[in-house]
Amino acid sequence: VQLQASGGGLVQTGGSLKLSCTASGRSLAGYAVGWFRQYPGQRREFVAIAAWGKGTTGISGRVRGRVTISRDDAKNIVDLHLNNLKPEDTAVYYCAAVLTSSDQATPARDYEYDNWGRGTQVTVSS
Repeated sequence: VQLQASGGGLVQTGGSLKLSCTASGRSLAGYAVGWFRQYPGQRREFVAIAAWGKGTTGISGRVRGRVTISRDDAKNIVDLHLNNLKPEDTAVYYCAAVLTSSDQATPARDYEYDNWGRGTQVTVSS
């Protein structure tokens, strides 16, 4: 499956953005889809995940309360909603997917994923 992240941009502190991960090549059914972000010189950090099937999601404690994730397998899209953005949210955001045997699996480590899209830059000005 090929992934494309979009929706990044420049926003002021307190603003919102919706990032979209669009899949092509095959259906996202059976895939857990996660969002990660990366600061310069650092490893990718888990942000959120949407498991396939029953709607199980997981959100990093660092952004919980400000971030939600949703998926529409009919459209092959997983959206990441970023609210009340802060300057420390400035990073490159990536979406990733991995086939999972359980519809409740929520892998949260970058090495657990084998399909990655190109990132989208989010910049939050103070």
